[in-house]
Amino acid sequence: MLYKAYELQRSWLNSVSTIASLSSEFLTSPANPWSRIGFGAMTANALDVFAHATAPYSKPAFGITEVDVDGTIYPVIEATVINRPFGDLKRFRLDGVDDNRPKMLIVAPMSGHFATLLRGTVERMLQKFEVYITDWADAKTVPVHEGSFDLDDYIDYIMDFLEYIEQLNPGQRPHMLAVCQPSVPAFAATALLNQHKSPAAPATLTMMGGPIDTRESPTTVNDHAMNRPIEWFRKSVIASVPMQYRGAGRKVYPGFMQLSAFMSMNLQSHMMSHYEMFKHLTTGDEASAQATKDFYDEYRAVCDMTAEFYLQTVEEVFQKHSIPNGEFRHKGEVVDLTQITETALLAVEGERDDISGLGQTKAALKLATSLVEGKKRYFMAEGAGHYGIFNGSRWRTKVAPVVEEFVEAHS
Repeated sequence: MLYKAYELQRSWLNSVSTIASLSSEFLTSPANPWSRIGFGAMTANALDVFAHATAPYSKPAFGITEVDVDGTIYPVIEATVINRPFGDLKRFRLDGVDDNRPKMLIVAPMSGHFATLLRGTVERMLQKFEVYITDWADAKTVPVHEGSFDLDDYIDYIMDFLEYIEQLNPGQRPHMLAVCQPSVPAFAATALLNQHKSPAAPATLTMMGGPIDTRESPTTVNDHAMNRPIEWFRKSVIASVPMQYRGAGRKVYPGFMQLSAFMSMNLQSHMMSHYEMFKHLTTGDEASAQATKDFYDEYRAVCDMTAEFYLQTVEEVFQKHSIPNGEFRHKGEVVDLTQITETALLAVEGERDDISGLGQTKAALKLATSLVEGKKRYFMAEGAGHYGIFNGSRWRTKVAPVVEEFVEAHS
């Protein structure tokens, strides 16, 4: 009933949002005398904010059409190079630039948002690399006959994508950057590829704000996952996809629940953001208001995760701490982190990260005991929150140069 109740609420809010939007347009129409009166304009702006806050949001497009590299504008070519039921591999490259540029696989999180949340990450990395990114599917759109998808399958997808990139460029090891949640499967995939002496083992792995060891500086998110038994999650947050979607009947952790959790963590901040949007509209600062709208257009576009992936991640990463305890298995095979000898590791953390606390990502450097110290590096982005380490001005000017320097040093 959980998902059905949400769909009923969403249908009602869609109607209310449309009415609010139409009312706002009417009040600001030049043909309406109220548009010239302050009260009418203020009411229109309030309705505009409300309409935006309650509107439905579908998967956004990456929309990266060009990139500035040292003052030269290059067109961007986007293509889907691998298509699979639970996730595609997308490639972004610059038109007219040497194809021998280093190859970077960005592993996007499967945590309720689409890969387009990393649009800024892709755009910045395109200045130095040919970029590939995992474009995970919304679980509610994947028919049940396509089977299941868990953490083991996630690791398989990563290894397959790395092998594909390496085969296109024999002898040139790809680089990998994992943002947040996929730091764990990317770390495991790297260990497995090193174990098997695969030529696709990445030359470098950058982990950004990832929950490698959640016992370090635990956050509210960590506490929520650790303080309840796995059966509570199975019974309380798993729902069946309704009949109107292609994945009807599939068990999922709904994206709207993840969004609700994130919004509630910083509810006052989100309320202030919308109040600031209202003030910008009232003072005629359309650019600032649009910037806030653009952020929430992306932030509120959410997707579902398969129940098996979500539950396995909660149990293995947040409850059993299988990775730092050396007990994590991939399809029965122990993931031996001491086998990482070829891949250089960079751990990036945000000073004010309230999702993955300080030390959680850095723990990866201690676990790779066989890797020489010269192939390890840690960087803390001062003043950066969780999203600031991969998006925004701090990412572009402080974090990205560190990643580029590290990759260049270990290519």
